[in-house]
Amino acid sequence: MSDTDTTGSKLRWLWLAVLVIVLDLGTKAMATAMLTYGNPVPVMPMFNLTLLHNTGAAFSFLAGAAGWQRWFFVTLALVVSVVLVFWLKSLRRHETWSAIAIVLILGGALGNVYDRVVHGYVVDFLHFYWNDYHFPAFNLADTAITIGAGMMILDIFRKPREPETDNRSDNR
Repeated sequence: MSDTDTTGSKLRWLWLAVLVIVLDLGTKAMATAMLTYGNPVPVMPMFNLTLLHNTGAAFSFLAGAAGWQRWFFVTLALVVSVVLVFWLKSLRRHETWSAIAIVLILGGALGNVYDRVVHGYVVDFLHFYWNDYHFPAFNLADTAITIGAGMMILDIFRKPREPETDNRSDNR
């Protein structure tokens, strides 16, 4: 079996990143067209659709900065995306769980990068709350990133430990 057969095969999962981007941008376009900015539309108890624009990162981190954060987050996301593609390419055939986690993060990151470049902010519209506590609004890209990160964390605990393969003697 060639090296490409065992490592490069995970690039086929990039279709999932494209799907995340398409669904994310489509739902953001629908939210922008159908919702009035800042006006919650109740969907069910504890959940509204509320159109918001986030110039910061997760939980509006750095949203109040002077504008430099836009290009900082675009650059950061693009660098992380390149690293993720190389990581994806290096995976072995049996590392499907990791491949899915990586492409979910990649698709989410690129969906939000599109917003930052085109609009200068990220479109958020999913808004959960409990009584007076309101969870920061988010979008499908954020959801994909969170699911991918959660999968990576779970992967740490579900992978069996590989035995050490060094030739040192245990006699010390």
